[in-house]
Amino acid sequence: MDKIAVLDFGGQYAHLIASRIRRQGVYAEIKRPKTPAYLLKNYKGIILSGGPRSVFEKNSPRCDKRIFDLNIPILGICYGHHLMAFLQRGYVKPAPTKEFGPAELTINDNSHIFKDIDTKQTVWMSHGDSVTVVPRNFKVIASTKDCENAAIADEQMKFYGVQFHPEVTHTACGDQIFNNFLEICNAKRDWDLSEYLEKKIAYIKDYVRDRRVFMLISGGVDSTVSFAILEKALGKERVYGLFVDTGFMRYQEKEQVEKALKEIGVENLHVYDAKKEFYSSLKNVYDPEIKRAVIGNLFLEIKDKVSKDLRLNIDEWMLGQGTIYPDTIESGGTQYSSRIKTHHNRVEGIQELIKRKRIIEPVKELYKDEVRQIGEKLGLPKELVWRQPFPGPGLAVRILCAKKENYPPNHLALERQVNMLLAETDNLKGKVLPIKSVGVQGDNRTYRHPLVIYGDTTWDELKNISTKLINQFKEINRVVYGFGISNIENVQLSLSELAEDRIKLLQKADKIVQDAIFEKDLTKDIWQFPVVLLPVNFNNQGKESIVLRPVESMDAMSAGVYELDWMTVKKIADDLLIIPDISAVLYDVTSKPPATIEWE
Repeated sequence: MDKIAVLDFGGQYAHLIASRIRRQGVYAEIKRPKTPAYLLKNYKGIILSGGPRSVFEKNSPRCDKRIFDLNIPILGICYGHHLMAFLQRGYVKPAPTKEFGPAELTINDNSHIFKDIDTKQTVWMSHGDSVTVVPRNFKVIASTKDCENAAIADEQMKFYGVQFHPEVTHTACGDQIFNNFLEICNAKRDWDLSEYLEKKIAYIKDYVRDRRVFMLISGGVDSTVSFAILEKALGKERVYGLFVDTGFMRYQEKEQVEKALKEIGVENLHVYDAKKEFYSSLKNVYDPEIKRAVIGNLFLEIKDKVSKDLRLNIDEWMLGQGTIYPDTIESGGTQYSSRIKTHHNRVEGIQELIKRKRIIEPVKELYKDEVRQIGEKLGLPKELVWRQPFPGPGLAVRILCAKKENYPPNHLALERQVNMLLAETDNLKGKVLPIKSVGVQGDNRTYRHPLVIYGDTTWDELKNISTKLINQFKEINRVVYGFGISNIENVQLSLSELAEDRIKLLQKADKIVQDAIFEKDLTKDIWQFPVVLLPVNFNNQGKESIVLRPVESMDAMSAGVYELDWMTVKKIADDLLIIPDISAVLYDVTSKPPATIEWE
């Protein structure tokens, strides 16, 4: 079987590259950057991933230089583009203008890597450095307004470098670029997920041996498919499900999950009511990283408690989880990757169990779309397989908490600069919010401020201006649109924590939104629709604001804003504003990157 090696320099999209290659029928493997060249000589091609570092930094990751002597096609992406140029004696420097978001690419050469691609393309940029001098024997094959050497090539050696990210869906020609690279590699298209499933089942049998598995199951697609794989590999009698009601579920979700699991034949299921434990443990917790760590460790404590209550012999049992690739990558799960957020299934206690070989994760190498395909191959119902993703910590990471206002330094001066930029739109104005949210830029985690903009506008204008604002102002990593807001005199923060009344408030708001989406038959069109509660009010009205965050995606590693029609937004907003404590309805108009899908 022909294979492509992806050298992972810590980019948030390294595994997404492999996923894109696999979708084209060629098996791709993730390899460490320092993999010796002799171990790569039998691969049909090598891809150098992006990463959060600069090639001129001390201790930045390198590859074995001898890979360039293997007579194998090589494609460098972002950091990989820089590294290839650097190692081939070109020059890389900090870019005068950092690019995070869409850019117009002009192709100015008939390179095979751009075969069957129009000369003008929208591509996705996420970089702070640029190749300033191309190496000898390389030529420039594409440029953008702010990046002269956006793509380079040594056609004779079949070396290609691109500054943008062809692996994210925002780069429309990305699949064609990978197709062209596979043609250049002369790679056979002979890999599919059925083979993966067979190998995974064999692996589970060998890894688990005579032990049994205690599986944390939420009713979501990842944990349910994982449970089904384990049952197929080990038999029903050796797999036991634990559903933990954290108190942060959506409206009536516990009942819906129990019903759905019974309908697919899950027999060994224990339901544990942990609301009191979660509420008390998260009291006075405000930081999102600490919140996620508390939740992850509490899951482990409850697992141990239930195991003890059920008198399970710890030496005979392993813990099963529905971890997927994005969880491991965003948690800093590869050697050089930056931690974006610690997923609840990657806390310290879990990492220790992994070292001790006490964890089994059947889908940890897959992305959401691949997990869905596996679910269908296993015969799971489509309504379960295509259910919208819901985070393990539940609504706890959709309820922002604050004990004091948190503005960036000189925020009034920042607002003046923001509004000078917004003046080009004629109608829009903006205010910085006194809270922070998590984002990802240049493969690094950001924890910065959202900006609310308001005034008459269009979808195209909102998307364009949000990208400009985030690129220009480092204090901002997310832009929300204040629906129906004509003026903001003041913004006030409500001192708040994860209290039960706020949970019920968000459950009510979330149900209004989900009912509206179901009524419009948009559930399958929208990849995920977080509804977020912010402890912020405007013009002294109400206490809290609701953020609508519908996104379109294929794999959660990158996501675009889903554009609901304005009449649907108005209907949702009108229904939400009837709730006494709601001050405003905001629409998140930021793609991923630079914002993450969830706010925390």
